[in-house]
Amino acid sequence: MTTEPTPTSRLIIDVQRPIARITLHNPSLNVIDLPMMDELGKALADIEADPEIVAVILSGSQQAFSAGVDVAAHTPENVATMLTKFHAIFHAIVGSSKVSIAAVRGNCLGGGAELAMVCDLVYTSETATWGFPEIKLGCYPPVAVTVLSALVGHRQAADLILTGRSISGREAANIGLANAAVADAEVETFVQESVDHLAKLSPAALAVTKKAMYGWHAIHFDKGLARAEKIYLEELMKTEDAQEGVAAFMEKREPKWKGNR
Repeated sequence: MTTEPTPTSRLIIDVQRPIARITLHNPSLNVIDLPMMDELGKALADIEADPEIVAVILSGSQQAFSAGVDVAAHTPENVATMLTKFHAIFHAIVGSSKVSIAAVRGNCLGGGAELAMVCDLVYTSETATWGFPEIKLGCYPPVAVTVLSALVGHRQAADLILTGRSISGREAANIGLANAAVADAEVETFVQESVDHLAKLSPAALAVTKKAMYGWHAIHFDKGLARAEKIYLEELMKTEDAQEGVAAFMEKREPKWKGNR
């Protein structure tokens, strides 16, 4: 069963049991806006409720897995809703009984990089561009500040989050953000090999094993993300610089930082 996008939809959903694929579809950079968040939440819930599905693949286009969350969703009137909707997606992925696989090509930035990195298995193109550029807008990535250190170590996480610099898919794999970095044309081959292997295994055993593996992480993730979200809303978004960074991006100009807290 394949669901093609309507003019207003943001996803292509293809279910070929025991595998489901969710393709982000918001050309050209697959920016994650509020409608996509709603669709992702529903798609993940539907997949979780299907006992015949063992694994879910998240992918984008050749140009972009996702360039991140819509900057317009970071404005004061939208940011609380955005965080609630977006973070519900991560809770769904982390708590899912299905094995999640990210297939990354092109730009994988900000919230897009967060979405890919929380998947169980990640295969990236060597030439993909990974990064967490939120600091350049006077913001920070709440999921990354919660999870990234556990994946790549504190020093690497601090470097990526505090500088906002971008890295290649090859470097992403080298530091632990991805399982493997391969030629762009081979990403789907690696994903398919993984899927073929998973399809031969017990769905019950996979689900229970995932639950056991992520017990401690889930506890840390729930508390850590709640703290990161609270600081984001109650401290960061009340600074003049956070509002200036978002405004400057939308107005296509350099921000004028004041440094006031």
